[in-house]
Amino acid sequence: MLENGAGVVQDYQEALRWYRRSAAQGTREAQHNVGALYANGQGVAQDYDEALKWFRLSADQGLALAQYTLGGMYANAQGVDQDDAEAVKWLSLSAEQGYAKAQYDLGIMYANARGVREDQKVAAKWYRKSAKQGDPFAQYNLAVMYDTGVGVKQNQKKAVSWYRKSAAQGEAGAQTNLGTLYEEGQGTEKDLKEAANWYRKAADQGYAQGQFALATLYDDGLGVALDDAAAAKLYRASAEQGFAPAQYNLGLMYLKGEGVLKNSQSARTWLHKSADQGDAEAQYNLGYMYSNGEGAPRDHEEAARWYKKAAEQGHPSSQFVLGVLYQNGEGVRQSDKEAVGWYKKAAAQGDVPAQFNLGVMYAHGQGVWPDELLAQMWFILAAETRDADAIENRDQIEGMLSPKQNAKARAMAKACAANTFKDC
Repeated sequence: MLENGAGVVQDYQEALRWYRRSAAQGTREAQHNVGALYANGQGVAQDYDEALKWFRLSADQGLALAQYTLGGMYANAQGVDQDDAEAVKWLSLSAEQGYAKAQYDLGIMYANARGVREDQKVAAKWYRKSAKQGDPFAQYNLAVMYDTGVGVKQNQKKAVSWYRKSAAQGEAGAQTNLGTLYEEGQGTEKDLKEAANWYRKAADQGYAQGQFALATLYDDGLGVALDDAAAAKLYRASAEQGFAPAQYNLGLMYLKGEGVLKNSQSARTWLHKSADQGDAEAQYNLGYMYSNGEGAPRDHEEAARWYKKAAEQGHPSSQFVLGVLYQNGEGVRQSDKEAVGWYKKAAAQGDVPAQFNLGVMYAHGQGVWPDELLAQMWFILAAETRDADAIENRDQIEGMLSPKQNAKARAMAKACAANTFKDC
């Protein structure tokens, strides 16, 4: 009563005096409460050593709350050196008694190999025990496991069920993920309005991913009326929290003048923020802006640097452009061999301009030994998309090859396509 101010004036010092009297007689709840007052510096100077002593006395008597508290202190290095094994010991004792928060935290330890060997199945077991008691974070984590098939057999209907339980308690991540399942029609009927409803709940809590997800619906007019200004506002709210996809999309809106006044400098600023976090699309667009002098003076070396960052992440358009830069010596030292290497990476992902350029390189022996069969193979593949230049070059080389060579080139192209352009 004195601690909580129930029926009396709140007085931590007086509460501590009475708790200590009871604790001295071995009352485990009182021992825990004395520890809590020392840990929080309420009614007494904060003293983690003293707090630890009282928590341990209580935990040794089997109080689940005290065991959970001790586990948290060791897991989070609160007043003690971090010791995950010791944390698992105390969390396990508490969890076995059915304490929901300890069960959730023990699941975290197993999921992240902290103090124990990683075991996603055991993590799921503890999340489930906690989730069944209504812990929203355990419900969310269990839903994620069903959503992704980690630790349990993938079951998106069960994911929807657990996300819904967590979302109903206000867990923003669950609200966002539930919205995603409604948007994609996974584990439930596709319902864009319901998706928007859950995204909005998360967005209203200031959750960056929820703001971004809702913005994409406004951006495309899905489940809500098309509204570029609303999309831009939500992208900004998310972007200002550092969410890279939102920073990228906001940059594009400034670049195109959608929902905001067109402003190349603002576009470059937001694309930079996203690109600095490793977003390949932002890096590609930033390369494009530097290459064309949008929002900043033209700078081919800076353009090449950003294209390369995206290309190294497997972004096919960036790989193609980087190949062109190496072929032309623009922003980088000219190297046909390097150009061919990047064209091959892009071509292997089905990039038609890269496939065409590879055909040219093999036809003229640039960066590779001349090889009419390989040149024709790449022209045949590029021509499948009705690319006019590829068709012209394919037909030209076809007239230069023998029927046997043409048949072999077509067989090579067929095999390459069947292998999704890998190792051609």
